[in-house]
Amino acid sequence: MASLDFQLQTTAAGSKARAGKITTDHGEILTPIFMPVGTVGSVKAVTQQQLKQDIKAQIILGNTYHLYLRPGTEVLEAAGGLHKFNGWDRPILTDSGGYQVFSLAANRKIKEEGVLFQSHIDGSRHMFSPESVMDIQRSIGADIIMAFDECPPYPSDYAYAKKSMELTHRWLDRCFARLSETPDKYGYTQNLFPIVQGSTYKDLRIASCEYIASKGAAGNAIGGLSVGEPVEMMYEFTEMCCDILPETKPRYLMGVGTPWDLLEGIDRGVDMFDCVMPTRNGRNGMLFTTQGVINIRNKKFASDFSPIDPGLPSEMSQFYTKAYLRHLFVADEILGLQLASIQNLSFYLWLVGQAREQILAGNFASWKKEMVEIVKQRL
Repeated sequence: MASLDFQLQTTAAGSKARAGKITTDHGEILTPIFMPVGTVGSVKAVTQQQLKQDIKAQIILGNTYHLYLRPGTEVLEAAGGLHKFNGWDRPILTDSGGYQVFSLAANRKIKEEGVLFQSHIDGSRHMFSPESVMDIQRSIGADIIMAFDECPPYPSDYAYAKKSMELTHRWLDRCFARLSETPDKYGYTQNLFPIVQGSTYKDLRIASCEYIASKGAAGNAIGGLSVGEPVEMMYEFTEMCCDILPETKPRYLMGVGTPWDLLEGIDRGVDMFDCVMPTRNGRNGMLFTTQGVINIRNKKFASDFSPIDPGLPSEMSQFYTKAYLRHLFVADEILGLQLASIQNLSFYLWLVGQAREQILAGNFASWKKEMVEIVKQRL
């Protein structure tokens, strides 16, 4: 069992963009990287084989809140952890469930001890504490596990944001203490990433970054952004956090975002991203492509027999036409949701892969400027 290792390979000229390599017990992750979200142990509408072969995913996410409720830790432990349960033999990251619990604003109560909440499935009552969340993530068995934090809404007043951040820091200390007194499960290491909070207040963000950095964790996450604040503010706080968080550890911007958000985040020093956008938007007929954004339901694609995305080196994107995919959506055929999800995830993984190549080649700054304009345009 080895702890997570991060090797910083190069930083781009004229940018803070970085190329690196994360090594876990389940394999390597080349950064910058996008992580498909598999909330309940499944990336929606996509098989594990497609994740590997078509999408080229290197790491996926699971969600502690959802996996705790279904199938539950007993089933996961009996299976030998989530890797064995869902057949994914590459790295997995689990978020702590904090964001889900806090999004249940009407059905939860925050205390020093933890959070009391009601299940969205059957209304049953549960308690998440830093200790129980560490235990649950041990049982799930991810390679990277997230600290239990409070994600304040936007906007938050200063007093609430400060109180929330301090609670997150106290909970973080309890997460580390719990992990130090419990063994890894399934014969490999779980690595804890703390989460920076502090809402949209510079002094709080700086204080949180410094506190998180002082912990010497295997990696660090930036939370509480992409929750409704203006996009320029998200970019500003991302850059500020990256300037403080250790250069020698991977930086993970949670829950972000559009293809252009990824490029802006990479430019500011982020290594890891996740978001439900590629699959959620795909299921609604929005495609992200190497030429720009497509609403595949538009009538103009009814007789467009060109490939879904001729610029993407994906067999599926070359094989099926826009006209056929539009037909599947109009006919409410489930294959349409699957193909759109694969297209969007393939594009996201291709995009971060291209960013990595450009960083290594020394061309990132000029390439990124050009690429942001391309991927933003509506076709």
